[in-house]
Amino acid sequence: MTDKKTRTGLGRGLRTLMADVPEGGKDLSQIDVDQIHANPDQPRRSFPKHEMGELATSIREKGVIQPLILRPHPSRPGEYEIVAGERRWRAAQIARLHQVPAVIRDFDDTEALEVAIIENIQRADLNPVDEAQAFRQLMQRFGHTQEQLSEALGKSRSHIANQTRLLSLPADVLEMLQDGRLSAGHARVLVPLEHASDLARRVVAQGLSVRQTEVLARKAPPSPKAPTKRITKDADTRALEGDLSAAIGMNVTVNHKRGGAGSVTVSYADLEGLDAICRLLSSGSVGQ
Repeated sequence: MTDKKTRTGLGRGLRTLMADVPEGGKDLSQIDVDQIHANPDQPRRSFPKHEMGELATSIREKGVIQPLILRPHPSRPGEYEIVAGERRWRAAQIARLHQVPAVIRDFDDTEALEVAIIENIQRADLNPVDEAQAFRQLMQRFGHTQEQLSEALGKSRSHIANQTRLLSLPADVLEMLQDGRLSAGHARVLVPLEHASDLARRVVAQGLSVRQTEVLARKAPPSPKAPTKRITKDADTRALEGDLSAAIGMNVTVNHKRGGAGSVTVSYADLEGLDAICRLLSSGSVGQ
């Protein structure tokens, strides 16, 4: 059964994005690049210089093939905010283009962010961290489940769960993953380890493969800071930790004490993660 949120949220955003790429130049406008502004909520955070240089070279030779999707700027009359296509806009400026082809749509803030996230996820060159953060935004901000994302985006549920778990890694490891020094395969090996940062630096320094990283992880001594009770946790508790971690995209630890008391610890990698936890607690949407 398809609920209302799916029809009006993710599904509608995805269909809107696909419909907003016109055919044969229909409905296209040529917009001055200096009238266009980036969306502050843009889910893509990294724009590597070498990739932007390659795209700028392509634009010089062939022009901007895929139009940008814009909306009227919410606070600057006569100007526009990017919904999808910030990479193309940035590369067009490097290529010294004065105008770019665009489609103008009256998206509200929620629709604009949702379409921007979906457009980024559909791109093959999105790095694992940005992709994981995009999944987390769709789940936390719009309340979509992993199953809904899997169906709408054509990605397996296990892929979505594995990517969001990466966000529980320390900030320095996420940086290595984001700039390509570590692969997603390497990072998945490091997720459950207390000493992930040290091991990641060794993997990068020695150029280890994923298989070699797995062997190294098995041989590495346990962290002295790791609580011994982790070893004695029952299967249900470990499964609960895994489900909660996948649901919110952060590392969750559940510790039971005798008498039924206990604690739940949520680890976040940055201030955005802390903000996300606060929103979840305020909205009461955890586990929905």
